[in-house]
Amino acid sequence: MPTPPSPSNEASPLHATVQSLISFLEHETQPMIVLDPDYNILAANTAYRRQFGSSDQPFIGHKCYRISHHYDVPCDQAGEHCPMKKAQELRGPDRVLHIHHTPRGPEHVAVELRPIFDEEGAITAYVERLEVVRSASARPSEEGLVGRSAAFNQVLAALQRVAPSMLPVLLLGESGTGKELFARAVHETSKRSAGPFVVVDCSGLTETLFESELFGHEKGAFTGATSRKPGLVETAQGGTLFLDEIGDVPLAMQVKLLRLIESGTYRRVGSVDTQHADFRLVAATHKPLDQMMAQGTFRQDLYYRISAFPILLPPLRERAEDIALLVHSFLQRAADAGKPRLTMAPNAMALLQQRAWPGNVRELRNVLERARLFADDGVIRIEHLPAAPMGQGAVADVLPPGDGPTLAQVFATFDGTRKELAAHLRFSERTLYRRLKEQNLD
Repeated sequence: MPTPPSPSNEASPLHATVQSLISFLEHETQPMIVLDPDYNILAANTAYRRQFGSSDQPFIGHKCYRISHHYDVPCDQAGEHCPMKKAQELRGPDRVLHIHHTPRGPEHVAVELRPIFDEEGAITAYVERLEVVRSASARPSEEGLVGRSAAFNQVLAALQRVAPSMLPVLLLGESGTGKELFARAVHETSKRSAGPFVVVDCSGLTETLFESELFGHEKGAFTGATSRKPGLVETAQGGTLFLDEIGDVPLAMQVKLLRLIESGTYRRVGSVDTQHADFRLVAATHKPLDQMMAQGTFRQDLYYRISAFPILLPPLRERAEDIALLVHSFLQRAADAGKPRLTMAPNAMALLQQRAWPGNVRELRNVLERARLFADDGVIRIEHLPAAPMGQGAVADVLPPGDGPTLAQVFATFDGTRKELAAHLRFSERTLYRRLKEQNLD
């Protein structure tokens, strides 16, 4: 394997730059490395060696894409966003979320890369800062968000951007896509993670009940109010208030909700005293708020208040490569809860990966719970899976894992770019690159 120019020459300007950078970076608590313009890792600080270093896998002098991704080519040639290429074009910093191979297994890692210039303005090196994303897992997990598809990573990267701020977040998407889990991830990644995460289920609440639940009430405010009750806004002080299915909030209550968000104040039911709120707002809905605004059933001013940072969550059919990961996670969580430990037959897994899943992750979980009742020998087989509902069908053009000859045939006859081929097969470019590499087709 070719190695970078040795920095051992004391007269080398690059050596002096690297030594100066390492002297500075050793005081940083986050993992950081120094790269040359040819992707070679020149040096790493102690924090990097502790989190990403491995005694049986040396990394100094090796290509960053080999160490982090096990690729044979730079990230952009494998269907990934390459921060070095982008930083070179911008002549400035670039940020990206990647999945890296670490001593602990695959992990989501937020990467920030900055170029270093010489006196003539040429880029002589890059400094890369890495941070493991704790709010999601790229391997089967006992709790929280799980995924590694391009669509999932795009949403996770958006969450990493907005979470440290106080901007209201609006999660949009079909029912069953995991909005509460994503909302909790925003909270846990924010500066308010030590505070409470309070969920308000807006669906099915009448106007009177909604106001009492949200703002609380005084003793004697209405029949049955035998004592003062704090509302969910008060419970969320110092933390995050999650308004789930905000599209179901009664129109009359939307005015009071708008006043709460704009002024940060509210009054308990039956009280004249003004209370001050202190929460981070995250809202979610599966309803088309734009159509509701046009119909007059959702206020425009409220929409613009809650949608400072909208995020569209992908349906499961756009995350087909995450299905196996989700299945293993659900089975692992069930076993941890005291239920029998189960495995999945390969042909049963292939069938799950081809379904369209209109109910998304919630539907997948329910299918697995039903199937486990029939898996007497500990293996979920294809006959244990319920038939797809009428009209659901399957995701078209998806090649089951391991269907090598079909992929080889399509690859040999497809007239288009690799990006177009990935779109045709409903793969991400990264997944297509990996499949082609596994079968020596690239």
